Amino acid sequence: MVNNIILIGMPACGKTTIGALLASKLPNYVHIDIDSVVEKTAGMKISEIFAKYSEDYFRKLEYDTIKMVCNGSNRVISTGGGAFENPDNRVTLLNFGKVFYLKSSLDILYDRLKEDSTRPLLQNENPLKILENMLKKREENYRKAHCIIDTNSLSEDEIIGFILNETSS
Repeated sequence: MVNNIILIGMPACGKTTIGALLASKLPNYVHIDIDSVVEKTAGMKISEIFAKYSEDYFRKLEYDTIKMVCNGSNRVISTGGGAFENPDNRVTLLNFGKVFYLKSSLDILYDRLKEDSTRPLLQNENPLKILENMLKKREENYRKAHCIIDTNSLSEDEIIGFILNETSS
């Protein structure tokens, strides 16, 4: 079994949901959601951090959190959608455990996000176009993960089964 399991991908691809379910099936593992840790540390929601400070400030908090979290083992880590864009985060995460890219189609992502007002990068007149551009931009880095899982036609249990199979060797 690998020491740590890291989940990356676009907003709403299932990183937090799969991470929590996966950790619950692994004895002695804990689930850590990077965005939740950042919010708890900052004492405010990510949307508030963006509004009050900036995306750059948020990314610095995210970087510091990833560095801190990467000092442990037996962790299932769910990153924020943009975390893997930072080259330093990428190196840290790729060296810290096995990285899985949960790949979802643009249609599925948009369907999950269209009513979500908590996503600061999608708060504009054309969130579908923003999401499409974000996916195109991030895909190159997401593909640097150790494993890519096309989640479009998989159930949560199938995704978890795939990850457990990939990490047990």
